[in-house]
Amino acid sequence: MLKLDFHPAGRHFLQIPGPSPVPDRILRAMSLPTIDHRGPEFGVLGLKVLEGIRKIFKTTQPVVIYPASGTGAWEAALTNTLSPGDAVLMYETGHFATLWKKMAENLGLKPEFLGLPGTEGWRRGVQADRIEARLRADAGHTIKAVCVVHNETSTGVTSDIAAVRRAIDAAGHPALLLVDTISGLASADYRHDEWGVDVTVSGSQKGLMLPPGISFNAVSPKALEASKTAKLPRSFWGWGEIIEMNKQGYWPYTPSTNLLYGLAEAIDMILAEGLENVFARHQRLAGACRAAVTAWGLDIQCADPAVYSPVLTGVMMPEGIDADAVRKLIYEHFDMSLGTGLGKVKGRMFRIGHLGDCNDLTLMATLSGCEMGLRLAGVKLAGSGVVAAMDHLTRHAVKPALGMAA
Repeated sequence: MLKLDFHPAGRHFLQIPGPSPVPDRILRAMSLPTIDHRGPEFGVLGLKVLEGIRKIFKTTQPVVIYPASGTGAWEAALTNTLSPGDAVLMYETGHFATLWKKMAENLGLKPEFLGLPGTEGWRRGVQADRIEARLRADAGHTIKAVCVVHNETSTGVTSDIAAVRRAIDAAGHPALLLVDTISGLASADYRHDEWGVDVTVSGSQKGLMLPPGISFNAVSPKALEASKTAKLPRSFWGWGEIIEMNKQGYWPYTPSTNLLYGLAEAIDMILAEGLENVFARHQRLAGACRAAVTAWGLDIQCADPAVYSPVLTGVMMPEGIDADAVRKLIYEHFDMSLGTGLGKVKGRMFRIGHLGDCNDLTLMATLSGCEMGLRLAGVKLAGSGVVAAMDHLTRHAVKPALGMAA
């Protein structure tokens, strides 16, 4: 049994799909002295993060920041817009879509789950045409919201949110569009305003490179209007008072002061790199990771290349191989954490996170640990994934940053 002070030489490789590694620069920002959350210095900080986070969501509308996990922001999205007994159309793409549905049931909503049978739906993205067909059949407009997961963390599938918006519009249906991009924000392309999303849910511990503890609701004018008549109980989650106090950079309760220091630093880092450059970096690293899995002769959990996630890659194990046993072996030998399989695919796959503060050498070290671990576990590999990934990265080399040697 490991002791709490277990610290082998070198840095631990945290390669799960979140929480992602926190850069030293953000850790230093979080170490600043805690300040009065009602004082003038905090108001400046509050306005800075509120302005910056809108750029990350690509919205001009309010973004509500909670001192909570992404699960809390799920609840906020539902309770601010819906009433007891409301019908909600949700789409099954994996474990987190399933958990959101369970929450809707617990809140007294009536979710209807669309999706493919068995585990097949956990290998593919949202099929917008099925949403359109269901909404067309809802002539009485009893369905009040459509809820989908943008980047399904349990499977490595990134769904086409713009296509879902087009489907709702094509059906001529007034349902709200609620989207979870907890693992997608600041890693995969996301456009709250352009894609016509009404509530976007996200969290701090993925692409934003922060510890867990902050979550978000980006809110459209239509969603704000719906909140005026929504009847589900809410107090802490209520948008109205928060948005009003945010105008001066404050919150109606004690916010996560030092995490907000970290958020300000994270926003500066992301915007300095450029959002489009951040997205391109994630796509490039994801391509190299998939090249490695293919070279090993293993299956990728996502079965549709059109919706491969830039955030993580799910690696399927051959029949008879326990993925959790492989993960345990890799942890014990190489001090590296990989994501476990969840729900329907537990024990059948592990997940490699390549998000946030990640670069070529981070990924290459990760894949080396995976390849050595797979061989130690007795998994028969078709070839070297490490070599395949290096080839991918060199063939898709990026120009050195300014100030670096050419």
